[in-house]
Amino acid sequence: MKSFKLVLAAMALSTLAACGGGDTEDRLDVADPKVRFVDVARLSANVSLYRNDAAQSDANNVGYKYASRYFDVSPGTATWAIRPASDGNTSLAAVGFDADRGDRNTIVALPGDSGLDALLIRDPYNKSLTSDSARIRVVNAASNAPAIDVYLTAQGGDISAATPNFAGVQFKQSAPSSGADSLQFPGDTYQLRVTTAGTKTVIFSATIGVASNADWLLLPIPAADTGSTAAGDIKVLLVQGNDSDTVTAEIASTPGQK
Repeated sequence: MKSFKLVLAAMALSTLAACGGGDTEDRLDVADPKVRFVDVARLSANVSLYRNDAAQSDANNVGYKYASRYFDVSPGTATWAIRPASDGNTSLAAVGFDADRGDRNTIVALPGDSGLDALLIRDPYNKSLTSDSARIRVVNAASNAPAIDVYLTAQGGDISAATPNFAGVQFKQSAPSSGADSLQFPGDTYQLRVTTAGTKTVIFSATIGVASNADWLLLPIPAADTGSTAAGDIKVLLVQGNDSDTVTAEIASTPGQK
């Protein structure tokens, strides 16, 4: 399959400008692997990301709610460590993986029981060459909402009998899980709602505009950046792919919108 995609690449790249997409090589699995780093370890000190023992300039001395753009890395196996910005010799958390061509990999720093945890999300990016759908994934980074359901519906859509698009997402869990593709949605305006898992109790609601070909990671986080937070009091950190001028944005719940 990989060799067949290499044959297709020559034809596809020649029409890249006409297609208006900058991710053709990813879709064909011939691009260098990509990695990005997201820090949602609330109340932690600044950190840096290392590949083996090499500090990564895209994620150096960064703090809470930081997200890098995807950056290219060479294929192969490596250990990725999150280290204190003030001490490059101490590993707070680490993940190891074999970076494959065409894949998009996200490393997320999350609060741990005694320090930091690292969540690895491997997205094979199996997107059709002709698709202009947006790709969306959720990571529950809200310790005060330990299990959630997430809905994307038309504005005002009734969720009373609806199935969540992302169901039962536990704290520090990705949906879809690592190794599976992000879910695809047509570019449109949606109502984003987060409920307590297994219920229709809405704890977050906002209207969002999703562009065609967007690559979104939605991370529910505590509404307050410091101090204590009430159960279920959340906002959403949006991390966008390289197709957007803005990497991160905070989405607040709209008062009175359910």
